[in-house]
Amino acid sequence: MTFEQGVFYFLAGITVFSAVMMLLQRNPVTSALYLILNFFCLGGLYLTLNAQFIALVHILVYAGAIMVLILFVIMLLNLGDDKRLTEHLGLRMYLGIAVSVGLLVQLLYIFGFSSGVNAQELSPASVEMGTVEYIGKVLFTKFLFPFEITSFLLLAAIIGAVLLAKKKLVQ
Repeated sequence: MTFEQGVFYFLAGITVFSAVMMLLQRNPVTSALYLILNFFCLGGLYLTLNAQFIALVHILVYAGAIMVLILFVIMLLNLGDDKRLTEHLGLRMYLGIAVSVGLLVQLLYIFGFSSGVNAQELSPASVEMGTVEYIGKVLFTKFLFPFEITSFLLLAAIIGAVLLAKKKLVQ
């Protein structure tokens, strides 16, 4: 086992642990903190897979912006009453347990009978594909037209939002 594989498995273990702890916590703020730990570990997993751009964007967007929104919602809802957080075992709960067990069996089957082919053997250019430079080159050469169309759509959405907000203020 190489050092990179050791780091990958270590981060994967922390990711699974933080996901389970996030679900088992009764305090929503503690659960959100475990979710932040999960986001950072996922960013580390992306780094071990040579996807630097996705790792940084994941940490900035999810661990930064999305978690701030989630914490604001948790604090605005004031979830101090534990009676509102409890669920009764019903059809949905049993169906969710059945789907989870089915997914676990499928994952065990896939990992148990995998061929063991290394990802580096499948794509020798994977080290270059995750860099910001490569994504920038592809975005501004091969996908320039869709990129520009997206920018015009976002501009139209911003103008529409400003016009709708302005009309509401005038009335």
